[in-house]
Amino acid sequence: MSQSLRLGFLCCLGCYTIWGLLPLYFRALEHLAPEEMLAHRVLWSVPTGLILIIVARNWGQLREALNLSHLMWLFVSTLLIGLNWYLYIWAVGQERVMEASLGYYINPLVNVLIGALFFSERLRRAQWIAVLIAAVAVSVMTAALGYLPWVALVLCMTFALYSVIRKQVQVDSRAGFVVEVALLAPLALIWLTWFAGQPEGRWMGEGGWDIPCLIAAGPITAVPLILFAVAAKRLRFSTIGMMQYIGPTLQFLISVLVFREVFTLTHAMAFGLIWTALIVFTVDSVMGDAKAQRAARAAASVR
Repeated sequence: MSQSLRLGFLCCLGCYTIWGLLPLYFRALEHLAPEEMLAHRVLWSVPTGLILIIVARNWGQLREALNLSHLMWLFVSTLLIGLNWYLYIWAVGQERVMEASLGYYINPLVNVLIGALFFSERLRRAQWIAVLIAAVAVSVMTAALGYLPWVALVLCMTFALYSVIRKQVQVDSRAGFVVEVALLAPLALIWLTWFAGQPEGRWMGEGGWDIPCLIAAGPITAVPLILFAVAAKRLRFSTIGMMQYIGPTLQFLISVLVFREVFTLTHAMAFGLIWTALIVFTVDSVMGDAKAQRAARAAASVR
């Protein structure tokens, strides 16, 4: 393995591990309201993002991201990622980490479906089968919960649509991140100022360990995004696709083994179907990539 590939692999492993362990961080701050945690996550992400821009000397990319046409799309992506962050924090506090992990398991399959419906990307038979199995899994989970697993679906759809927009807007990941949190920062500051003025309000949680934990929300948000950007430049898409299941798998294990959330036979059936769908999808993707590479090599040898 070359040094570049090793760096990409370690960065990819790091970002998905951080995302997978996030429930532990948010559960440690469960005595704070989700709105309070979200406000601090946004506000502390601004200086963190600016420090990363300074270190990388990405001022040119930041100016490019402030282009009016880019700003319009980044405003939409900001709303999507803000809703995604808030709902995830809320889900952890409501002991629904397992449902949240289901959303991130479904996410890659929804990305494939979006590509077929909106970008005229043709799906192979195995990919359609994987999507249908995932739909059955959601139906089984609905039966287990007694209601539609809306947390999983909203988390999945907001992140999928966010990814689509960020894919279409060709701006540096760090610059785009700074613009997004900067757009959310005024709302976060206004809410936190209002909250601090309430009889039970406060600026920095309950003091003590809450202060460094809240400040850490900035790096915890920004660092995995930067690690992912480094990995994406060095690894094949199929490799990243397979490694992305590290995050929801860690979330799932934490929900069952650490938080002791209810896990019934029906839950096992639903997750079993999701894992089956992901195996079908991943194997088909790997085989498709290998076939494409062989075709490319054959075409190159003919030339």
